[in-house]
Amino acid sequence: MIATLFVLLFLLMFIGVPVAVSLGTSTLVTALMFTNFDPMGVPSRVFDGLDQYTLMAIPMFILAGGFLSKGSASSRIIEFAKSIVGHLPGGLPIAAIFASVIFAAVSGSSPATVVAIGSVMYGAIKEAGYPTKYAIGTIATAGSLGILIPPSIVFIVYGVTADQSIGRLFMAGVIPGLLIGFMLMVVTYIGAKRLGFRRTKMAPFKVRLKRFKEAFWALMLIVLIIGGIYGGIFTPTEAAAASAFYAFFISYFVYRDLKFKDIYKILLDAAMTSSMIFFIIANAMIFSFFLTDQSIPQYITNMIIQAHVGPIVFLMIVNVLLFVMGQFMEPSSVVMITVPLLLPIAMALGIDPIHLGVIMVINMEIGMITPPVGLNLFVASGITGLSLQEVVVASLPWALTILVGLLLITYIPIISLWLPNLMYGIGG
Repeated sequence: MIATLFVLLFLLMFIGVPVAVSLGTSTLVTALMFTNFDPMGVPSRVFDGLDQYTLMAIPMFILAGGFLSKGSASSRIIEFAKSIVGHLPGGLPIAAIFASVIFAAVSGSSPATVVAIGSVMYGAIKEAGYPTKYAIGTIATAGSLGILIPPSIVFIVYGVTADQSIGRLFMAGVIPGLLIGFMLMVVTYIGAKRLGFRRTKMAPFKVRLKRFKEAFWALMLIVLIIGGIYGGIFTPTEAAAASAFYAFFISYFVYRDLKFKDIYKILLDAAMTSSMIFFIIANAMIFSFFLTDQSIPQYITNMIIQAHVGPIVFLMIVNVLLFVMGQFMEPSSVVMITVPLLLPIAMALGIDPIHLGVIMVINMEIGMITPPVGLNLFVASGITGLSLQEVVVASLPWALTILVGLLLITYIPIISLWLPNLMYGIGG
């Protein structure tokens, strides 16, 4: 039965059937073939799965990212980042990474970060004399931090699926996100020095202050989301709604670069993206319920334990599995499919569910910048006009850097667990 389920699932995806439909179809066919599963109960299961307050955060964060991407918030963040690190060797590419880290913290979207930062920085980096690989590699890879640094839609999906605190997950992504962002900057700095780029004059304090003031309202969104959640003012869902309203307010009334005619298109795009995610979640709920109902996770957990597989080997297997799946599937889909199987095993081996969530999201981050379906690669290709192969080759050094970061975070759990344990208490 297990073999039939997964063979059907991957066969349907291989022939081009959408992931959501593949999940639902493979589950129902397997259930009808091998069990007394009642298909009439499916609609109520789907509704119960989607009728969760936390899921309302997804369309709100998507909408906030849409408003910010359309306005001048991204260019203001870029100018601020350039004033801080632009004088270093590799200053412009480093500024692109720094700006991506900041924009990731206000948008929660990886493709949106690539579009917002890449469309401005790609030409500027090339004009400054940097090789094309520097221009495209930094933009495509740094943009992937959008799903790791909170707010993160993938963390929300994981939290709902694994029944874990969204607040703890958001906090768990902060230090790993900053660590990987710093590692990307270091690689860029070393490469630029080897290419002969030298340190330039640091921007005067007055210029830095001016750039900060110009980006102030956009940067305050980070304070609104993170400070609101951890100050006890908002739940993550309420913070998402507040961020959408705030992003609209500053883009339309403060910066005044969002036109009334743009609002319908932004709302439509947010609705379409949200609908796609919710359709995947709905079908994944059927898949997850069937696995649980047939005790498949428990069966696999017992097999792993009886085989005397320890946490180190298990996490290695998890990384390989997620790395491969992330290359072919959308992040939310991978999370919804694998969590019901991997979480019981991880907990039986003493691995913290929050730590597992961070590992999964970083693997999805790598999947966003690896072929054949890495979304960031296609977005970067569209921005620059380069072929997909050129973008892949250019991104390779930075992708390997993220891979090193993944290994560090996988086997040093304190990197992801220290901050949530500090904020919430151990196991809180």
